[in-house]
Amino acid sequence: MLNRVEPKDPNEATSEPRIGYVVKRYPRYSETFIVNEILAHEASGRELDIFALRPPNDTHFQDAISRVRSPVCYLPHAGLKGRDFWENLQNFIDEPENLATGLAAARGYGIIDVHQGLLLAREVRARGIDHLHAHFATSPTTVARLAAQFSGIGFSFTAHAKDIFHEDVDEQQLVDKISDAGAVITVSDFNEAHLRRISAGRESNIVRIYNGLDLEAFRYSSPLERSAHVIAVGRLVEKKGFDVLVEACAIMAGRGIEFDCSIIGTGPLEAELRNLIETQGLQNRVSLPGPLAQSDMRERVQAAAVMAAPCIVGEDGNRDGLPTTLLESMALGTPAVSTDVTGIPEAIRHGETGIIVPQHDAEKLADALTNLLAEPRKREQLAQNARKLIEAEFDSMESAARMRTVFSDVASRLGKR
Repeated sequence: MLNRVEPKDPNEATSEPRIGYVVKRYPRYSETFIVNEILAHEASGRELDIFALRPPNDTHFQDAISRVRSPVCYLPHAGLKGRDFWENLQNFIDEPENLATGLAAARGYGIIDVHQGLLLAREVRARGIDHLHAHFATSPTTVARLAAQFSGIGFSFTAHAKDIFHEDVDEQQLVDKISDAGAVITVSDFNEAHLRRISAGRESNIVRIYNGLDLEAFRYSSPLERSAHVIAVGRLVEKKGFDVLVEACAIMAGRGIEFDCSIIGTGPLEAELRNLIETQGLQNRVSLPGPLAQSDMRERVQAAAVMAAPCIVGEDGNRDGLPTTLLESMALGTPAVSTDVTGIPEAIRHGETGIIVPQHDAEKLADALTNLLAEPRKREQLAQNARKLIEAEFDSMESAARMRTVFSDVASRLGKR
């Protein structure tokens, strides 16, 4: 529900724009990158307001959620009546230019999105928010864009993976969002090139900023003396390629390699993966422990000899952008084997900071895992190089600072401070 907030004096001077974050659900177990970002902003002293379009539906949450201080406002999305919509629309009749711009932007969108945009615009005015930033180019950006148009402020969004690559993405709507946004942030050079290609001529506002990590929370340790354990972390969905990992484990077992493997996470393919593990006779080798708290997961990753992330492009076009779990593994000193999907090679540089194998190739994956399990010195070399790269390019404090510069630039262009 909406929180009561005392209206802010529009003449009150502030040195930095007040930012509102818009997400679909908050919190979400799998979206640690958003929490990392919010915590980094808060550590800099920035005040944020978080707006969620839906309540959480996960059963587990990461430990870091408890450290977030920013208030969360859940925008109503069910039980909408026509009277509610018109009453909220009338709040903006005294701003005809913004009202016309907002209604023009609303063309083609559902009534729930438009109503949440109106509700969010009302909160923007009440809280004195100067800029909205949405995560994912789907409904959060739709609502942020509409709210920005109705309230006359700027907005930006971060584009990740499914929201720009899935077969259901409406490319024209995506281009419209890019055109209207004060800035578009995306998480890899691969994504940036894709967005520039589809929005040719309207892409000057696109910038790549990597998702960052709290490096104090992910401290390095050498993988030199670790046991022959392979770990994988992620939602149990097609794009993670965990079925390929199970097949690779079967190949390794058939070769007589001593190892075990755990795949941490939950998702719709859990039953299918369990069946595959049983079919391959790997019950004593491969486990599915389910979702874990971040502290427990961090310990398990740091105890493993190697991380496996055999990501693939799904049949529906869905794919990972640059998995946070890979970055965490690199920070912790666990060398990773992954694939060349989207931005992954920007972090896993083959033979330098990790190993890249072809998608869907269980044999090559088995070879790479076997080699790293057998070569502790190679593991250590890759891990040391990976940690240096993480420190140089994936520090959450630096990434968040770059984002704040983007937000300030957009707000400044619109005369908001």
